[in-house]
Amino acid sequence: MIHATSPRTRSVPPLWREGLAAAERAALPFDPVAWGIGVRRGHGRPVLLVPPFMAGDEVLATMATWLRSCGYRPIAAGLGPNVGCAGALVDALADRLVTITRAVAQPPAVIGHSRGGCLARALAVRCPERVAGVIALGSPLLDPFACHPAVLATGRAIAALGDRGVPGLMTSRCVDGACCEHYRYGLGAVFPAHVPLVSVYSRRDGVVDWRSALDPCAEQIEVAATHNGMTAEARTYRVIARALSGFWPDEPDGP
Repeated sequence: MIHATSPRTRSVPPLWREGLAAAERAALPFDPVAWGIGVRRGHGRPVLLVPPFMAGDEVLATMATWLRSCGYRPIAAGLGPNVGCAGALVDALADRLVTITRAVAQPPAVIGHSRGGCLARALAVRCPERVAGVIALGSPLLDPFACHPAVLATGRAIAALGDRGVPGLMTSRCVDGACCEHYRYGLGAVFPAHVPLVSVYSRRDGVVDWRSALDPCAEQIEVAATHNGMTAEARTYRVIARALSGFWPDEPDGP
C-alpha cells in the first residue's frame, strides 16, 4: 500500500498563481503542438476524459478538440459536475469502460485532471484489463486532501448539503465510510504493472500540493503550468502526446 501524505507535511499551494492560467490558455494556439505538429497520430484510439472537482466535461473541451485533431477519439466521462461520492463515480466510470470497449473493441486511455486523475487511478486498479494507460494531471494521488484550504472548505460545504439529502453530492461519510472503500483502495494499492501510469505535476500548481502527485507507481513528469492551465498548456500537451504514443506501442505510427 502507498502511504498518504501526512496532514502535518501538507503545504498550502499558492492560489494566486492560478491567475496565470488564462495567459497559458491564450498562448496555446501559437504553439505548433496545438495543431498536432510533431504529434504521433492517434488512428482513432479512444481517450476517456475525466474532469476535475466541481467541473463537468465542458472543462476539458479544449483538450478534446486537440485530441480529435491529433487523430484520437476523445470520449466524455458523462458524470456531470464532479461533486459526487467517489465510490459511485468509479462505479459509473467502470460502466462507461464497458460501453467504450464494446463500441470500439479496444481499451481507452484515461486522462483525468485533479480529482479526475484520482478517479482514473482507482478505476484502473479496479478494471486493469479495460484501461490502456492513465495520465493524471495535477492529481493528489497520494493524498486527496492535499489541496488549498479554499478547495477543502468548498468540499466540506458540498458534503454538508449531501448530508442533508441533496442528491448527487458527496457526503461526510465518503471520507472513511464503506461507500468509498474501493476508491480509497484504488488510490493506495500498487498500480497494475502492465498499465502505464503517468503523473504530471507542477511546482506552480496553486490548487494541489505538487508533492501529493509523486506517486511512486507512476512515471512522474514535471511541467511549468498552473493547476487550471494544465488542460490547455503547450508543454503539458507535449507530455500527453508522448505518453499516449507509448500506451499502444504495437500500433502503426504513421501520419
